[in-house]
Amino acid sequence: MINSFTQTDLDSPTRLSLVNGQVVVYTHRAPNKSTVNEDCAALIPYSDDAGVLVIADGLGGQPSGETASTAAIKALSSTVSKAAKSNIPLRDAVLDGIEKANRQILNQSSGAATTLAVVDIQNNYIRPYHVGDSMIMLCGQRGKIKLQSVAHSPVGYAIEAGLLDEDEAIHHEERHLISNVVGSDEMSIEIGTRRKLSLRDTLIVASDGLFDNLYVTEIIDIIRTGKLEDAARTLIELTQERMKQKTDDLPCHPDDLTFILFRRS
Repeated sequence: MINSFTQTDLDSPTRLSLVNGQVVVYTHRAPNKSTVNEDCAALIPYSDDAGVLVIADGLGGQPSGETASTAAIKALSSTVSKAAKSNIPLRDAVLDGIEKANRQILNQSSGAATTLAVVDIQNNYIRPYHVGDSMIMLCGQRGKIKLQSVAHSPVGYAIEAGLLDEDEAIHHEERHLISNVVGSDEMSIEIGTRRKLSLRDTLIVASDGLFDNLYVTEIIDIIRTGKLEDAARTLIELTQERMKQKTDDLPCHPDDLTFILFRRS
């Protein structure tokens, strides 16, 4: 069964399961926002031991951002489900789904676009795919970062090149600019290497509403141990607090907030 969350505001984190793992999902529009939540999330099963986690963040300031993110979720759900019935490899299904979403959004001719962060899970292995600045991160129980995606943005590339540190980047006035989106003729998909998922590792897939308001070290410290539901509640509380109260020292970027936490059972 596919679990999808489109144009949804959850009151609290929702616990689910996928691929013999624990999953917690949360999505909610920005504080004081009157329009719909433009973030979407989905858990898409492929087989008993394989499935896909998806986050799509419709671009704010663009027309129909929520339409683009919803289209991306539906396209991936369709291709993965069909692939499962036809014995098509999961990697091919994910790539086909992203390409299908890009074509559909372009065909709308509305200027809509979305970011996309996808992780396929097969047994104890994961593979990340992303377009834009929604983030994928894997950390161990002791806080070691084993995987962190690079945002497709000038600021993201500057961090990767060592030209900006995290504090400079999180306060940067051009942090919101993105150089790669689903809904573009020039879209490109970044595919990560296949990685083994250790028993106590925590995987997080999130829209920029999380990573624009909390430092990576804060996120890791919250999610690396303890119950996933408790970690999710702490992330929500701290992020909402940052979004609502602007200070000189701490980031404050009100935005829709969506994340998925995953651990092997």
